[in-house]
Amino acid sequence: MQPEIISGDLLEQPVEVIVNAWNRNIIPWWLLLPQGVSGAIKRKAGYAPFRQLGRAGALKLGSAVVTSAGKLPYQTIIHVAGINMFWRASAYSIRTSVISAMNIVNTQNYASVAFPLIGAGSGGFSPEQALELMQETLLPIETNARVIIVKYMPT
Repeated sequence: MQPEIISGDLLEQPVEVIVNAWNRNIIPWWLLLPQGVSGAIKRKAGYAPFRQLGRAGALKLGSAVVTSAGKLPYQTIIHVAGINMFWRASAYSIRTSVISAMNIVNTQNYASVAFPLIGAGSGGFSPEQALELMQETLLPIETNARVIIVKYMPT
């Protein structure tokens, strides 16, 4: 499957579900300084999704957890553990995060999903590297969903 690649804001996409590039959920969410995708989600969605995420406990690297979308207009947020305990992403964490998120999208029959560049930014990957890994990972995945990868472009 070939995803659509766009420049823009993840939180402005007309999709049913968004993906949050998260961590392994070991440090309580309320101790973390809001940054990147998660920071933007906290500011617009409120704390409800993160309270729900906190109840999930420690996450395996590359796994995914579903929460409500809080005040955002989406059906849900899929949080993926895309970075390790040292706040770094790897090819493994990016690939397994994409696979885990798409398993949820396909199992729940969501019609559309928007991903940020998992592993870019604080994860240490360049946007180009993260995009390439995500596209390679999505290519063999069969889905009926519209899949968008959003390269952040401030509005």
